[in-house]
Amino acid sequence: MTVVALMWEARAADGRGPELLEWARSRELARDPLRRETLRAPGDRVLVITWWEAPDTAAELPELPEPAADLITRPVHRWRFESLG
Repeated sequence: MTVVALMWEARAADGRGPELLEWARSRELARDPLRRETLRAPGDRVLVITWWEAPDTAAELPELPEPAADLITRPVHRWRFESLG
């Protein structure tokens, strides 16, 4: 088994950073990850990282959806990484 980290990053529409942060924090996934961390950055950006045990990095895993289009300035960015310990 491999530990896969999924990264989800979005930038809020002007003045809506707190709302996007609350939206991301309140989203439930189909199952619980090993770990979940929510971060924020300048420019009203929100980053959510979840860690999963999976057979490989291509495994189907629960991910956060896209927020409503009026809450963000661009499509969500997503990345997958394999933990190397």
